[in-house]
Amino acid sequence: MSRRPSPSSSTAVPAARYLIGIDGGGTGTRARLVDSAGRRLGQGEAGPSALGQGVDQAWRNIRQAIDAAFLAAGLTPAAEADCALGLGLAGAEVATRRERFLASAPAYCKLALATDAATTLAGAHAGRPGTIVAVGTGTIGLARHADGRETSANGWGFPVGDEGSGAWLGLLAMQIAQQAFDGRSAAGALARAVWRTAGGSRAELLAWCEHAGQQRYAELAPLVFETEADDTQAAALLAAAAQAIEATVVAIDPRAELPLALCGSLGRRLEPYLDAATRARCVKPAGDAIDGALQLVREQIRQPLAPGIP
Repeated sequence: MSRRPSPSSSTAVPAARYLIGIDGGGTGTRARLVDSAGRRLGQGEAGPSALGQGVDQAWRNIRQAIDAAFLAAGLTPAAEADCALGLGLAGAEVATRRERFLASAPAYCKLALATDAATTLAGAHAGRPGTIVAVGTGTIGLARHADGRETSANGWGFPVGDEGSGAWLGLLAMQIAQQAFDGRSAAGALARAVWRTAGGSRAELLAWCEHAGQQRYAELAPLVFETEADDTQAAALLAAAAQAIEATVVAIDPRAELPLALCGSLGRRLEPYLDAATRARCVKPAGDAIDGALQLVREQIRQPLAPGIP
């Protein structure tokens, strides 16, 4: 695998035949392939590419998603030098992770890296001022104000932060299952659903938790929704998740001046649980995080910059 030149290199950058937008999080990676005229050609998916789960894994899954996008387009994967890559990755705000990721990058003709929150915001509001709360495996709120300022809240990472997220819900669901197992609380529908998934004995639950990370805890989140009607503890978790989203919105836009886009699989699913004032501010996203990643790399092609966090 060839390596890309240092950002400070004076080597001339060739024109890209293909632009590729990447949305990478703690559960999966999506790649969208477009040609130099902006025509969408194909899309592919692979495993997680959040940088907190490892740089080698991130690049492996990014490359798999890119290959899948070329395959979906009926094309042989192009040489790296013919591709410009825009990436929005969870964990890219951590400098050491970002530096390791960029240092091991293949030799794409252009590479632009941002956080997944930044590309989600750019895609949701087509580069205009607005706010997003992205809720999936993790949770992050980000606002771009009319004066160009950006404010963020939540998104401190699992397990200490990311309130309202799938991993957060799954962790709390496991706690409920453990408490019910040893008699500290009643065994409701949610606890029994977790036992069916993770194991019905103390040894099985301990083994599951020993090997579980952010992605695996997030896989328990659907059980909370599925048992809400029959379990007051599940209903309370969803109410708490909605409150966490509401608090995130207030923190990033305290004057409630900007349109709000709820993004991510759980963001849309939790919208009905929000208070009326928050729901009234919600708008349909203009685009997704991949649109934002493509916008990012187009901007860098027009005005070359060293890759980094916008």
